[in-house]
Amino acid sequence: MSYLYLSLAILSEVVATSFLKASEGFTRTGPTAIMALGYGAAFYCLSLALRDIPTGIAYAIWSGAGIVMITLIAWSVRGERLDAPALVGMALIVAGVVVMNLFSRSAGH
Repeated sequence: MSYLYLSLAILSEVVATSFLKASEGFTRTGPTAIMALGYGAAFYCLSLALRDIPTGIAYAIWSGAGIVMITLIAWSVRGERLDAPALVGMALIVAGVVVMNLFSRSAGH
């Protein structure tokens, strides 16, 4: 169940971050409200996930998945471009999260 909470936390954070730009410095009420609710839900779900998942592992998964998902949204929705070093960097982040989860005793499996 903890990984379900972590997944919900990640999705909520990705939604919130996507609406952060749309809030235009908190000047647009709708996007600002969605952003605030998203971050609130994200941290609540993360707090539930941290009952069983070590903080470092949860945060590595959170940040790695968040970076990739936000980047995909920025690329597909906003047309933002990525160069080769950015793609390599993201691949290294994902590889690090995979290594931590597969081989680290800290992962709590």
